Amino acid sequence: MVQGGSVKFRVGSQEKSVRLTRAHLEEDAGKSLHGNYQGMTGIDLNRAGTPLLEIVSEPDMRSSAEAVEYARKLHKIVTWIGICDGNMQEGSFRCDANVSVRRPGAPFGTRREIKNLNSFKFMQQAIDYEVQWQIDLIEDGGEVLQATVLFDADSGETRAMRTKEDAHDYRYFPDPDLPPLAIAGAWIEALRAAMHEGPDAMEARFQAEYGLPAYDATLMTQSPAFADYFEDAARASGQPKLVANWLMGEVSRRLNADGLTIEQCPIPAAELATLMMRIASRVISNNSAKLVFEDLWNAPQNQDGTRLLQGVDEIIAARGLEQTSDTGELAAIIDAVLAANPKSVDEYRAGKEKAFNALVGPAMKATKGKANPDQVRELLKQKLG
Repeated sequence: MVQGGSVKFRVGSQEKSVRLTRAHLEEDAGKSLHGNYQGMTGIDLNRAGTPLLEIVSEPDMRSSAEAVEYARKLHKIVTWIGICDGNMQEGSFRCDANVSVRRPGAPFGTRREIKNLNSFKFMQQAIDYEVQWQIDLIEDGGEVLQATVLFDADSGETRAMRTKEDAHDYRYFPDPDLPPLAIAGAWIEALRAAMHEGPDAMEARFQAEYGLPAYDATLMTQSPAFADYFEDAARASGQPKLVANWLMGEVSRRLNADGLTIEQCPIPAAELATLMMRIASRVISNNSAKLVFEDLWNAPQNQDGTRLLQGVDEIIAARGLEQTSDTGELAAIIDAVLAANPKSVDEYRAGKEKAFNALVGPAMKATKGKANPDQVRELLKQKLG
């Protein structure tokens, strides 16, 4: 058993901290199945004997949102250091929530413990329901009795499973055959040195080294593999913010749609970096980059199952996506557009800003979408000046 410590996390823009009471190892004792058999209780011993780490916190949370973010942070920590796969549906990570209500300034109320919550969504729903149930009971003149309750995801309600008093009801006692375990300091330091950089430290470094906003840095450190992918692409491209935007956008969208993890991403970090460089140097537009991205993602396979991956530059050339950057050519196109749209020209010069967009569209269409939009706007304003 270890004691003390704290876990820091964010709820919106606010940083919160929850003190830890202790963390101790148990053996999973299996579980009772009350709702699966008519008139009977089933016993599931599939996990019996499995090592179980129980982390107990102090009553420092004041809302379901705080409880969920605290649980998410714990989930991130245990998966990050590789001691848990984090699968909540299979029972690898479960949450119990002790809930009580009180009037402002009053002592803590009587708590009820919601057991075995297996998703963050259900955790928030269960706590919100339990809070309102206790408030309604007290305001109606009732008294909250300490109990263990279960959450029914179908009805969205909690229901009492058994009454319980305090820890002594569990009949805990020290095992006399377990001697104290002394851990050598050198071993602890060796393990610490071999560990992957922690998520909080890496998040702070991504903000300082790559200039990422706090929100972006949090998402880039959702797992060690995700963080490594981001850093590989950011370093290779020199475009960390652009890489983060694409990882939060197109890459995450496709991973979720295809049910893949970042480790299974079909586009190597180096190839994404090349794509980011072509956007940054205005070789292709952002819309054209999405076409290249789709081709990279859907690259055909060889007979042996390996991917026949075309490079970014090959796809750009094959599709003819490179942006027109010849100023003379663009100037001639814009002159023709202005001549063909005298009404919009007059309206813009009369102060109607919306008329400007009526000129940008035809100009982009005349270049078949290959012109840099910013360059087109700049040349248009010069001609209209």
